[in-house]
Amino acid sequence: MKLRLLRNATLRLELHGKAILIDPFFAPKGSRPSFTGRAPNPLVELPASPEEILDGVELVVVSHLHADHFDPVAHELVPKHLPLICQPGDEDKIRSYGFSDVRPLTEFMDWRGIRFERREGSHGLGPVVKKMGSVMGFSITARDEPSLYWAGDTVLYPAIQATITASKPEIIVIHPCGAKWDGDLITMDAAEAVATCRLAPNAVVIATHMESLDHATVTRDELRRYAQEQGITSRQLRIPGDGELLALG
Repeated sequence: MKLRLLRNATLRLELHGKAILIDPFFAPKGSRPSFTGRAPNPLVELPASPEEILDGVELVVVSHLHADHFDPVAHELVPKHLPLICQPGDEDKIRSYGFSDVRPLTEFMDWRGIRFERREGSHGLGPVVKKMGSVMGFSITARDEPSLYWAGDTVLYPAIQATITASKPEIIVIHPCGAKWDGDLITMDAAEAVATCRLAPNAVVIATHMESLDHATVTRDELRRYAQEQGITSRQLRIPGDGELLALG
């Protein structure tokens, strides 16, 4: 398995000789509105062109419809014939962009020897959840590949803890940028990243969705320092830079 972080939550995952694109966010630097008034988003450019990122992609996964996970540039550039997995309730909107093979992930889905399982998520806790809307995570399993759990835009709460405890993934992808909305935490932060590592001491935990949006409150260096202070090794908690390719398994 190979995982390449492009920017924010956008990943290119390769397993069983197939390329899967997760949450394409192709907007040029500074072309989207600011969330806080600090700076227009995204804060950085993509490390590769959309054409390079899309080359050879056979499947797309869109976890939810926030623009930093599926933006208007991606609506236009992602080939409309590609199968696209989404959470139930988002399929009509995605079809309205011209996509012809939209597949809501209700529970399980098998695609070319790769199994996807929908997982719960909560984009914050309390009243902010209504503002953020529904999100999903997912697990991926395939023969002779490490099991992967992509938690998505969620905080660490009992459903996430139960998923990790029950499924025992070998790789966990989290978004510990400490993003906040109206003062409320809407993704994991450094403390929740460490808690995830402790919950799954035998898993490799990969931190993405960092240093790309202006409502994030945790940088890569801050996460790295905090994890080290808490006794979490860099062997377990991986914090890739934009464009970095990880070989896993």
